[in-house]
Amino acid sequence: MDPINHKTWNWRRPDWPNFRYDAHRLEQQESSFLNRGGILVGTIKHLNAADGDQLRIELMSNEAVQTSAIEGEIVDRDSVQSSLRRQFGLKTDDRRIPPAEQGIAAMMIDLYRSYAEKLTHETMFRWHRLLTNGRRDLKDIGQYRTHPEPMVIASGRYDEPKIHFEAPPSTVVPKEMGRFVDWFNAGASGGPSALPALARAGIAHLHFVSIHPFEDGNGRISRALAEKVLAQSLGLPTLITLSDTIERRRKDYYRALEAANRDNDIDPWLSWFAGTVIDAQQATQVRAECVIEKTKLLDRLRNQLNPRQEKVILRMFQEGPDGFKGGMSAGKYIRIAPTSRATATRDLQDLVEKGALIRKGELKGSRYYIVSIVRGTP
Repeated sequence: MDPINHKTWNWRRPDWPNFRYDAHRLEQQESSFLNRGGILVGTIKHLNAADGDQLRIELMSNEAVQTSAIEGEIVDRDSVQSSLRRQFGLKTDDRRIPPAEQGIAAMMIDLYRSYAEKLTHETMFRWHRLLTNGRRDLKDIGQYRTHPEPMVIASGRYDEPKIHFEAPPSTVVPKEMGRFVDWFNAGASGGPSALPALARAGIAHLHFVSIHPFEDGNGRISRALAEKVLAQSLGLPTLITLSDTIERRRKDYYRALEAANRDNDIDPWLSWFAGTVIDAQQATQVRAECVIEKTKLLDRLRNQLNPRQEKVILRMFQEGPDGFKGGMSAGKYIRIAPTSRATATRDLQDLVEKGALIRKGELKGSRYYIVSIVRGTP
């Protein structure tokens, strides 16, 4: 017995792809998204050029790492950052960048630079080629899938799989994607069927993954499309921590998508997605304020820090608002700025006395945190 015959997927329903939802339920979140977007733009404008570059690289590299992690693929953050800096013409190290890190970084750059352009098939083909950089296990790279067997998303044992979704057959993908591209562009601001930002982004994500047009990389491209929508709605690259926020809720994310794949009434999906975008905006705002706080702290302590202390403080800020898990310790200090344990302890205590760090715990249990982050500023 075919384990998926009893399923009714959204694309098999007669109303596909006419998704139904109550726009009024999103009005408050749509307004909040636009307001928060304006606040974030204002915050970023207060950054100097170097800090603006730092924030941009941190956000883009974090999104590259996390959108890959959602799909179970681990990429090296430092290599992604190095690749991003090179492509932006910024100073970086001479490390060799592996193909996967080169590819995801290049896709993020392309998304950043071309957000305002209309969506085309070639846009997505280009992203797919970048995402699959170095892959030799795929038949269709830079084009829609052509394999005759069903595209099935499953988990569990091979002989008793749990089927989460079955995508449309490859033969109908070109037609479905033609319809998707037309819908995507018509829904842009000023388009003949303009939609509010969160509704358009959420539908774009769901519509795309329901078609699942590529052999691999569909999740990452669907999230890039959502980011493109959000950027178009604000008129500038959004640079929000969307994939990071989704990765933190990965189980809920997949649960919400699986439910949405079975019906074209998508109020629950859009509600979940809109809330996630708002939370991502807030997290991005905190990160931007963290960069501002770093500049203030370093200005206040100018010429008062030794090279080891400055390196560690910069590394702590690089971790963002969450900081090091469990706080900074003498052991972590030594790994970042090689020195003796006694010197590391003295350096850390000196940073406490200068008002840069706050200490919690005693003796070997001592952990250090940046004062402004502990106090909630940012």
